[in-house]
Formats: sequence, C-alpha cells, structure tokens
Amino acid sequence: MAQRSGNYTAFYVAEPFNLSSLGAHATKDFCYYNTLRMWKGQDASFPFTDSHAITYSVRDDSDWETTLKPRLRERLRASKNIVLILSSATRNSRALREEVDYGINNQGLPVIVIYPEYDSKESLLNNGLLKQSVKGLWDGLPVFRDSMNLVPTLHVPMAKGLITQAFKDTDLMLATKCAPGCFLYPANLS
Repeated sequence: MAQRSGNYTAFYVAEPFNLSSLGAHATKDFCYYNTLRMWKGQDASFPFTDSHAITYSVRDDSDWETTLKPRLRERLRASKNIVLILSSATRNSRALREEVDYGINNQGLPVIVIYPEYDSKESLLNNGLLKQSVKGLWDGLPVFRDSMNLVPTLHVPMAKGLITQAFKDTDLMLATKCAPGCFLYPANLS
C-alpha cells in the first residue's frame, strides 16, 4: 500500500460546475477549505497535508467518468482520513456523494467533520450531546449519515486549535484508527 499521508478535504461545490473565472472559489464550503490551506500557508507546523495537491488539478468542465471521478479516487487512496466540511450550504452533490461513499465504504477512512458555522465545542452541544441542528446537517448528505457508523468520526467546530488536535490524532488516521464511533473531544481540550 502506498504511503497515505494526505488529508482529503470533501466539500460541496455547486453542480453543474460554474465555468466562470470564479468557479468553485465562489462556493461557501470551498472558502472554508481555503481557510485550512491559508492556515497551512501561514504556519508550516499546521498539520494539514492537502490531498488535492497530490495529483494535478482538473478543470471544472472536465468529464466526470474519465477525469474527475478517477482523480477523486486517486486522491482518496493517498489519504489517511477525510476532512468533511459540513455547513448549511452543503448539498448532496454527485462529487460529494462519491467522495464520502468511496472514502468510507471502500477505503475505510476515518472522518473529521468540521462544522464552520460553529466556533466552539460548546456551540455544537446540548447537555453534552451533539445538537439536533448539527445532526440535521447529516440529513443533507445521506451517504455520510448512513455510513458514518462504519469508521471513527470526530465532530469539531471551525476552531484552529481543535482542528490541529484532530489532524494529529492517530485514532483518526487509517493505519492506526480506533474502533468506529461518533466522537467529540472532552471538555478539557480546547
């Protein structure tokens, strides 16, 4: 098996793909992905290894079956986990379904779910459990909701410190993953 060192970031991009000069860059979830890239650019010690940089870029108007889908799978096979950006803007697109389905159900990749509309652990929770509004986001991506019990899944807000911790957590890496389950960091971690 090849070295799996990347973090595969899955995020919603509107379909059909926008051929304007902005393309994916105008999509809200793509902007959150760019935040991870920005943090890495500003701080080389930020433990994010972008799997999308592993293979050459594809154009938004590339063919799905011959170019896009094989490229997504190649990047997933080089990854140690999936970083799923899940927001109220996320939609059940063909690409996002493929990424999550192949990543979890074929590759067994652990998932770090980042909720960009929440900024602290406490904002995700109600009486120590994930809020219904957080769980409701899973319904917008049924393949994730129905498959997440097969792999370790960590739920974190858009907080750099917690995301850093998640990227370093060996329980969330393919080669050393823990048993499947839905996890939150304890209250004493920030």
